[in-house]
Amino acid sequence: MKNLLDMTGKVVLITGGSRGLGRAMVLGFAEQGADIAITSRKIEACRKAAAEVEALGRKAFVYACHVGYWERLEGLVDAVYDHFGRVDVLINNAGMSPLAPSLLETSEALFDKVMSVNFKGPFRLSALVGSRMAAGDGGSIINISSTASVNPTADIAPYAGSKAALNAITKAFAYEYGPKVRVNCIMCGPFHTDVSRGWSRSEEFTARAKATFALQRAGEPEEIVSTALYLASEATGFTTGAIIRVDGGTP
Repeated sequence: MKNLLDMTGKVVLITGGSRGLGRAMVLGFAEQGADIAITSRKIEACRKAAAEVEALGRKAFVYACHVGYWERLEGLVDAVYDHFGRVDVLINNAGMSPLAPSLLETSEALFDKVMSVNFKGPFRLSALVGSRMAAGDGGSIINISSTASVNPTADIAPYAGSKAALNAITKAFAYEYGPKVRVNCIMCGPFHTDVSRGWSRSEEFTARAKATFALQRAGEPEEIVSTALYLASEATGFTTGAIIRVDGGTP
């Protein structure tokens, strides 16, 4: 049977691709034959991930970029297209989730920073890449959201709001660039990453997971890969504007 998740010959641009879920997707797509464009704020971390891609026999391109700065994103897109000639899959993965002491004490600087990285950056990147995809051979855009978008708490309100906004624009971009471009969203539950290590393996979290999650645990980064591959592949040719939960059965 044909491997429906085969990415041979595809070019995949992944933001926040040097660690956590981003790195897992970088390696997962490379293992399926894709060439990868990796971007994050730290170029050395990107180069380390690129070396892992090249060790798998695939091509890698790195570009340091803070996706929260609107004016820098055109340079990122131009550089990737200059290097590979196209982008077949864009994964808007870069994000941040700082805590605030209270809603009243949430600063404007924190609010603007979270919204810029989690919402403004994906919006602009989707427009820049999606328009080129639509003018060319088409493609797939995947947004990485969070269950916080539908189950927010006060200490992460800006984060939850930014991810809810990401959910909303998923369908908007699906309409804007369809039928040649499919735009979908993965709504993630808690995963064990370097960012979450301070709480995702704590006794408190573990007890709550066992009591309230269907799978009774957080996910491992590699467990997002198959869903991302599925949404990027021809196997989902009739799926767009969708939000798919990968959350271990969180409430």
